[in-house]
Amino acid sequence: MNLTPGNNDFSEAIENDRTHVWHHLSQHKRYETSDPMVVIEGKGMRVWDARGREFLDAVSGGVWTVNVGYGRETIADAVREQLVRLNYFANTAGNVPGAQFAGKLIGKMPGLSRVYLSNSGSEANEKAYKIVRQIAHNKYGGKKHKILYRERDYHGTTITALSSTGQIQRKGQYGPFTPGFVEVPHCLEYRSQYGDCADYGEKAARAIEDVILREGPDTVGAIVLEPITAGGGVITPPEGYWPTVQEICRKYDILLHIDEVVCGVGRTGKWFGYQHYDIQPDIVTMAKGVASGYAAISCTVTTEDVFNEFKSDPADPMSYFRDISTFGGCAAGPAAALENMRIIEDENLLENTTAMGGYLLDRLHMLKERHELIGDVRGKGLFCGVELVKDRASKEPVDESTAQAIVADCMSNGVIIGATNRSFDVYNNTLCLSPALICTKDDLDAIVDAIDNALARVSA
Repeated sequence: MNLTPGNNDFSEAIENDRTHVWHHLSQHKRYETSDPMVVIEGKGMRVWDARGREFLDAVSGGVWTVNVGYGRETIADAVREQLVRLNYFANTAGNVPGAQFAGKLIGKMPGLSRVYLSNSGSEANEKAYKIVRQIAHNKYGGKKHKILYRERDYHGTTITALSSTGQIQRKGQYGPFTPGFVEVPHCLEYRSQYGDCADYGEKAARAIEDVILREGPDTVGAIVLEPITAGGGVITPPEGYWPTVQEICRKYDILLHIDEVVCGVGRTGKWFGYQHYDIQPDIVTMAKGVASGYAAISCTVTTEDVFNEFKSDPADPMSYFRDISTFGGCAAGPAAALENMRIIEDENLLENTTAMGGYLLDRLHMLKERHELIGDVRGKGLFCGVELVKDRASKEPVDESTAQAIVADCMSNGVIIGATNRSFDVYNNTLCLSPALICTKDDLDAIVDAIDNALARVSA
């Protein structure tokens, strides 16, 4: 930690935080008797709080964001230089980093061609839904407006994004929801809906087709799916799932929207999670890792076919995409994103993610051999989940309090991990790991050792 002498008393900041800040995802009653955590500095894989405690961050900023690690001066320099030159102009006009970033990004996404900038994953998904709805009105008389989403997936915090989220506790108390969103079954083979079967992936995909036929194919405009379910339990898709989903979408003229807000920009070892599965989406959304948290930016990326739907009749004042994102015009976002991509390329972080992801999974499988509490280990690249159960035979999930006790134990020993929480009634039982793409074997050993020790203490 690098603090200026005489400037290391953060008691006023802590008290102002306690008195005035409303934290995300937090029950604040506890802060009446204990201090909130105030993070003051980060470097590489580590952060320090206002009390001087050091933490190894295994969740990249708490929510899968800081992909290239903390303290990247070249990103900060790129942002400062751009802010001095031009900080903002509404994206009704272009700016240089926005244009350069769009070109660089499209170069990583064969088959896609257009980038719409906004400032959060929720907003990026909202734009995609508006695109689908406007196409439905302009091309199908409003009928093909329904959007399918998957049980256990998460797509954002706004009311409409929650309408497309398959997590019951995330949605609790926030209805009524936007109409026209329809849930399809999950694809977690560990909790198969069909018993033991060799073709689970295809069965899970065909369940989507069943929903389409029930709703009427002429009413369904799109389906939104995470390539790997994130907050719903780090669910890697089973073999055969994605090719069947692609086939179904083409069969019924349904746009395939992949939500890469978590997986995008290197997290899984490829630029995008969907690129592991040989599919061609119509819409891809992304946010968190796009600039590694150094500036707010998100993208809704489409094919040229989708884009062309919005310029078919220039004489019609309602035919173009009548949408704006205020901070989609902030030039700092694409400036940071460009430098973020350069770092990933120049430091071979996709290759590191693949190698270190394999090492992490191996270590977690070894951990499973040591602890009966672990029912399943899954993941792709540096994006892994450990599902905890009371009994391996019945697969009864542990109580959420058990998973949270493990998170707390790791935290007290200087390692920050995550866990599903406030998502489901009974399945808030998966530990979540997403260390920065720069991690080393030593970092991963420290993370796994902390979980190992926490499991031993909690289950004792």
